[in-house]
Amino acid sequence: MKKDKKVACLLLAACMLPLHAQEQPKDSLREVMLEGVEVMATRASQTTPMAFTNISREEIKKVNFGQDIPYLLSMTPGAITTSDAGAGIGYTTIRVRGTDATRINVTANGIPVNDAESHAVFWVNLPDLASSVKDMQVQRGVGTSTNGAGAFGASINMQTGGLSTLPYAEFNGSAGSFGTHKETLNVGTGLLNGHWAFDARLSHIATDGYIDRASVRLNSYYLQGAWYGEHTNIKLISFAGDERTYHAWNYASKEEMAKYGRTYNSCGEYYDELGNRQYYKDQTDNYIQKNWQLLLNHSFSDALKLNVGLHYTKGDGYYQEYKTNRKLIEYGMQPFEKDGELIKKSDLVRKKVMDNWFLGGVFSLNYQYGGWNAALGGGFNRYDGDHFGRVLWVKQSGGDANPDRNYYFNNATKNDGNIYAKASYTFLNGLTAYADLQYRHIDYNILGENDKMDGDIHQHFDVKEHFDFFNPKAGLSWEINRNHRVYGSVAVAQKEPTRNNYTDGNSNDLPTSEKLTDFELGYHYTGSWFNGGINFYYMNYKDQLVLTGELNEIGEPMAVNMPKSYRMGVELMAGINLPMGLSWEANATLSRNRIKDFTETLYDDNTYEAWQINHGDTHIAFSPSVIINNRLAYSYKGFDVALQTQYVSRQFMTNADVTETLLDAYCVSNLHLAYTFKMRAAKSITIGCTIYNLFNEEYENNGYAGSGYYTDNGQKIRYNYAGYAAQAGINALANVTLRF
Repeated sequence: MKKDKKVACLLLAACMLPLHAQEQPKDSLREVMLEGVEVMATRASQTTPMAFTNISREEIKKVNFGQDIPYLLSMTPGAITTSDAGAGIGYTTIRVRGTDATRINVTANGIPVNDAESHAVFWVNLPDLASSVKDMQVQRGVGTSTNGAGAFGASINMQTGGLSTLPYAEFNGSAGSFGTHKETLNVGTGLLNGHWAFDARLSHIATDGYIDRASVRLNSYYLQGAWYGEHTNIKLISFAGDERTYHAWNYASKEEMAKYGRTYNSCGEYYDELGNRQYYKDQTDNYIQKNWQLLLNHSFSDALKLNVGLHYTKGDGYYQEYKTNRKLIEYGMQPFEKDGELIKKSDLVRKKVMDNWFLGGVFSLNYQYGGWNAALGGGFNRYDGDHFGRVLWVKQSGGDANPDRNYYFNNATKNDGNIYAKASYTFLNGLTAYADLQYRHIDYNILGENDKMDGDIHQHFDVKEHFDFFNPKAGLSWEINRNHRVYGSVAVAQKEPTRNNYTDGNSNDLPTSEKLTDFELGYHYTGSWFNGGINFYYMNYKDQLVLTGELNEIGEPMAVNMPKSYRMGVELMAGINLPMGLSWEANATLSRNRIKDFTETLYDDNTYEAWQINHGDTHIAFSPSVIINNRLAYSYKGFDVALQTQYVSRQFMTNADVTETLLDAYCVSNLHLAYTFKMRAAKSITIGCTIYNLFNEEYENNGYAGSGYYTDNGQKIRYNYAGYAAQAGINALANVTLRF
């Protein structure tokens, strides 16, 4: 039955092979758009010879009922999403073309959003930011030069909302499965005295999660004010998020799912003195992130414009967890005697703390005249973060094994500066030449004790790394006529390792930077009712930091340098818009993702002796070869219905092509229904319902896996292990929007 349902779902997605359209977002006549030139400088345009997708504000509104931004972008070509809690709220991630979140550059108004050390974006710290975003652009591959962490598979460029010229108020609410509910209030003053305008948003999102105890509580605000002059605009933005999330990152093995059910969550699990299974109630992640942005936009003339952005981000957070039967020496405590017994291990509760800040500035000078479109830009950012751990409680206490003590501390600092110059020139015959040069310098230092052990002492870090990267890009775009366009480009990107690449690996064998050369070749057709395209890509990596399939002790994926690897594929896109309100759009990504000449290293459980196995060319972990997205929609007199389907082929969770630890293929459909009408007391009212996983597909979209070996009678015997992130079956959210 499951197989038949999956085949039917795949046929539904495949037979509708039309596109996630690349139309430019349509601006509302009610808005004054403070279009930061920096955002435009880092964005691709219709003549940029690269692959990208624009997502308009209206598209965002149609799916923004509580799920995180990765899930709102799930229909873009080559994108797949994951959720620890199983329903798209809380700890979620996005991968594009198989590359993980640490290799996807994210900016808001041209300002870096990626964490300076992990390079990931923790969307849980930016709850409901989608309600304050005007539009987004997803560039696939290297993309154009941008600020912050290097783009090694994609970049997501967000622009926050324009300010309305008229006063308004809007309430969005949703509620549904797993105790999920969301409340968002947006208000704005409109334009005051011809120069001032202010907007505000308050949001609350909560869910119990599909996975056991995977509860999420999110609070956030967004405030912005602007002054408009004849040639100068100034905009001040403040937004913050406060999250409390129960751990759900252990995932579950197939054996555990069979025994305890698909929602089983081992995080916080322990056994009391009577042998009863218990769960630590404060096994939670807690974080407050506050962001400030000051944007200045000045027009010297119609051709020459300047944008400057200053930013400051403050982060404070911790997570605590119950640890069973841990060596006291791991936590800075010595064994002790109690009732004549030497106590070396004990249950305990630990708390890991982060206290950091991130500040800097970005700028761009844009020139556009005749056939020329040029930009000179860059930025400088400084990060400073403390990482330390405390023991809050020890079950077997005595001697110096007492709680309320630090057991490790390290400090990290990072300076990141870049400058870029890019220009395009359009000739009379529609041919546009594009060139983009970027220089980036990074200083990264980690000093202090790690929480991991090196024998009987904590690892000591004295990392002082310096990187200098030159990233050129060039290409041609030819608009043959108003309907047909072809393009081609080659782009180079280089990227430094993340914090985890240093702290999770061997401290005596530090990771190296990685390099990507990206080749893109595409064709697009745009007509009155049909548009379509095809894009070929070849991404050649040197020393790519590839996910191994394993997780560190807090559920984050681990990676190692692979000397030679590549990703190649084709992206097919098409879309139809018919006058009777019917639209049909879809895309498909067919790819081949390989490590060249992969050698796997396994370790004996007892002797730790290494066993190396050469596998030749293997699949890159978490890189499906087929992704198909489809959306069929119909609108009529305020009524909207849309059926969205995604098919993802199987994924290996390690680089050794271990078939026992695969993520199976899955096909998931969501159905959205909405009706908008007007009343005397409101400008409009929209009521709707979204049914997620309409056909109740049983699937997992993330996990971890690894292998080891033991020796029996002189023979090496390999074993494999894996955990799977089970996702929710059929579930629903009802929603209402009131606009005043």
